[in-house]
Amino acid sequence: MNIPKGIFITGTDTGVGKTYAACLLVESLKKLGLRVAVMKPVAAGVDEDGLNEDVRLLMKASNVDAPLQWVNPYCFGPLVAPHLAAQDVGEPMQMEVISHAYKKLTEISDVVVVEGAGGFLVPFDSHSGMDRIPKELKLSVIMVVGLRLGCLNHASLTEEAIRNRGMTVDGWIANRVDPEMLEQEKNLDALRSILCSPFLGDVPWKGTSLINLVAMKS
Repeated sequence: MNIPKGIFITGTDTGVGKTYAACLLVESLKKLGLRVAVMKPVAAGVDEDGLNEDVRLLMKASNVDAPLQWVNPYCFGPLVAPHLAAQDVGEPMQMEVISHAYKKLTEISDVVVVEGAGGFLVPFDSHSGMDRIPKELKLSVIMVVGLRLGCLNHASLTEEAIRNRGMTVDGWIANRVDPEMLEQEKNLDALRSILCSPFLGDVPWKGTSLINLVAMKS
């Protein structure tokens, strides 16, 4: 099986469990004996130690010891859209900084799992979106679909947006983020019918599920 050097985890929306799914993917890759580095290029919101919680969880899952500045080049305190936080502090994000950090991570690992911020088209700056990251770094893209009301539309739109930008979705993961959602199984069946990309895994509410890496495109 040919595992991509870099994998980008995007979501159909904010709060769909990208980090949780990314950590499960890291665990699946580690079981193959791989050195798995992690990266959250852009993060917003920090804890009392000044660290973003998503970054903390990703670093805990990784089996590669890497400097924080490589794992998380841009971290802003306020829990707002990152491009707004960058404007507020006068620190515009630069793709060159992210590219340099990613290159460093590739040198000390077999694969790098990169988690995006928010949904696929959250702004990176005034003229580009977060989709710029996987495109410029030439990353494989995995989409996390939060199973909740509206997920059919959100998943379809996200997959379409990725394809319209010249990239492919190498697979998608269903994450059961709403235990109260009605007709979960029917919605999951609908997603499997609607989406063009391979189905990689179904993550239960507060449960774990390893990702089906065999289903990923090489």
